[in-house]
Amino acid sequence: MQEEYSIYFLFGVLFGLLILSGFFSGSETGMMAANKIKLKNLSKKPHRGAKRALKLLHKPDLLLSTILIGNNFANILASAIVTIIMINYFGGNVLLGSVLLTLVILIFSEITPKTMAAIKPESFAIKSSLLLKVLLFVFKPLISITNLLSSGVLKLFKLNAKDANDNDNLNTQELKTLLDESGDLIPKQYRGMLSSILGMEELVVEDIMTPTSEIIGLDLNDSYESNKKIIESTEYTRLPVFKDEIDNEIGTLHLKDSHAFLDELEINNNVDNILRTTYFVSQSTALMKQLREFQLNGKSMALVVDEYGEIQGLITIEDIFKEIAGKFGSDRVELEKEFTILKDGSVITDGNSKIRDLNNFLDWSIPEENSKTINGLITEYLDLIPQSNLCVQIDNYKFEVIRIDDNSIDRIKIIKDKI
Repeated sequence: MQEEYSIYFLFGVLFGLLILSGFFSGSETGMMAANKIKLKNLSKKPHRGAKRALKLLHKPDLLLSTILIGNNFANILASAIVTIIMINYFGGNVLLGSVLLTLVILIFSEITPKTMAAIKPESFAIKSSLLLKVLLFVFKPLISITNLLSSGVLKLFKLNAKDANDNDNLNTQELKTLLDESGDLIPKQYRGMLSSILGMEELVVEDIMTPTSEIIGLDLNDSYESNKKIIESTEYTRLPVFKDEIDNEIGTLHLKDSHAFLDELEINNNVDNILRTTYFVSQSTALMKQLREFQLNGKSMALVVDEYGEIQGLITIEDIFKEIAGKFGSDRVELEKEFTILKDGSVITDGNSKIRDLNNFLDWSIPEENSKTINGLITEYLDLIPQSNLCVQIDNYKFEVIRIDDNSIDRIKIIKDKI
């Protein structure tokens, strides 16, 4: 009777140790695989288990030490129990006991709990956090000793356990990858906006500005009727005012002052007191920084200058918003007019068209690092002013110059090679 009681007792202890080993194995996977963003979101509700799990994850060295000490203790004690059982009740066949125990631990205390934890890591982490917190307190003296010794070993490899927290900090490219792999979790239109915001880190004012040749403004040396027509037809609320050319700018007109401006202009009076001081920005300013500058200075339009102070273009706060949100309906219509798509997939457009607009419109990747317009790209590539009936290939794109006007490409045909 004593013998039967002993073997049942030993198997009961062994069963409990295997469950404990499975708990530690699952906890390790659950804690390490848990999404901290989800846990932080749950902790705001508030969720006490999520808060506990996050607190434990803030000290990964202590958490792992607790789990490993508990897991090794359970496995080693289970091995000792099996050895006693095999010696006392199965003719001392310890090797057979070790093989059987290894299979049982592998299936029921390693693979199964770790797979379960990998499927629902946050749930496993939350449920195991209370017991792990208690065990962390119980094992604290032993953990302190083992961590002191392991820290010494880590120093030999120039590693620090505290650096594990830095793994949560993602750079821009990693965030973009995470966004691309989000699938249907984030609607497509919002993914596009978020991707644009992340991409703005690489953009400068020059990338999206309106070049000087396309700036709509008021020339004081033009007739009264000409300036009045521009004011009546413009879609903009602010217009640069200059004499002869944009480099001779004298201020900015807000359309709410247009009546007073036209009245003074009609009788050839000085209009300087009606105009507002022009805001200038550098073409190399990062786009996100320029957005903040617009907001801080209460401005919505600026003339863009190069390193020599010469005006290169114009940028508005709306241009930056369009870069974030994408082209709106009317802008898409304008792009469809600007880029004529032929049946063979080729595109006919103006030489002054922006490469960035073309790339975004057709999801192409024409190089735009050094030149912002197609005309500039071809001129830089040839190192001379292009002539008509000229064809060049840059990367996977063929450019055929159709018409030249005033030493500039007026019309050009572009086709992407099929790979």
